[in-house]
Amino acid sequence: MLSPEEAADLIEAIATHQDRAAFAGLFRYFAPRVKAFLMRGGADSDIAQEVAQEALIVVWRKAASFDRSRASAATWIYTIARNKRIDLLRRAGKPAIETEDWLTVFAPGDDDADKSVLAGQTYSRMQELLRTLSADQLVVVQKAFFEDKSHTAIADELKLPLGTVKSRIRMALGRLRQALEKDAL
Repeated sequence: MLSPEEAADLIEAIATHQDRAAFAGLFRYFAPRVKAFLMRGGADSDIAQEVAQEALIVVWRKAASFDRSRASAATWIYTIARNKRIDLLRRAGKPAIETEDWLTVFAPGDDDADKSVLAGQTYSRMQELLRTLSADQLVVVQKAFFEDKSHTAIADELKLPLGTVKSRIRMALGRLRQALEKDAL
């Protein structure tokens, strides 16, 4: 078992001394965990193995950008792996990202994991906030923003008046905006 402090120490040893033994220890610990994380996200075993290796190579190259005060070593590494997975999906042109994973589409395309820690936090918060919407509001928001359907198409599909669809979307967005503004205070 590798403690969070030990993992951060290993990354810093890689950054300052290009310590191969530190990298080997980090790799042994995180490679199987990152692979399992990617497989839970829908990648097959071979792709997960490849992405995990690529992510850890980025850890080697970008170790100097790690800041333990901003994120734990595990968060930093998993964020790199998630970004590598997103890059792979983009290159393959696959729309394999789940609807609930919509915010990952907007994650940074580069390998700077520090920037995307905030995106991960925003993603988690948005998931929480979406769960607070009523079922009626949630369905129209999902169709409008996740399925990219027009208000008219949503009204036709749900057999609702157009005004009702627009009102539900407006109310849902207002509720989300209020919660996010409260978070910002």
